[in-house]
Amino acid sequence: MKTKDIVLISLFAALTAALGLIPQIMLPIGVPITAQSMGVMLAGAVLGAKRGSLAIVLFLGLVAAGLPLLSGGRGGAAVFFGASGGFLIGFPIGAFVIGFLFDRHRGKPPMLMSILYVLVGGIGVVYLIGVPWLAEVAALPLEKAFIGSAGFLPGDAIKAILAAIVARAVRRALPAL
Repeated sequence: MKTKDIVLISLFAALTAALGLIPQIMLPIGVPITAQSMGVMLAGAVLGAKRGSLAIVLFLGLVAAGLPLLSGGRGGAAVFFGASGGFLIGFPIGAFVIGFLFDRHRGKPPMLMSILYVLVGGIGVVYLIGVPWLAEVAALPLEKAFIGSAGFLPGDAIKAILAAIVARAVRRALPAL
């Protein structure tokens, strides 16, 4: 791995941690949203499959080591066994899928494709892992876990659109990235 790759992986792990410092925003439907999952989306969309997923693995490794990098100042191995643990496990896989889809294009994909790629990886894949995990840990029927998680979809969709816009701008400005 080149020094440039290590620096970019570290930078996006740090960016994901920094996004966790932004205070949560309460949506009118009573659901809090945080900016941290946008770091996952950006890592995949900007860095590609391999480097993007490695950035998130590094971030999660630091969380597992006990650093309070998750939104709300959470950290430690216990967070991986709680209700949100499946979403955390889905983060690097989601970043990989986003990166894989973006990597299929030279430069930048069209805007609607960019948004679709981020929605598929950053929401679809992460929820595919996170919701069943939530159902198991919280002893809920899968349908109830999904309904409870659906309240977060509007905020996640906004983050996906923003991540796609930023990723396209970065890819345009730095094509050799």
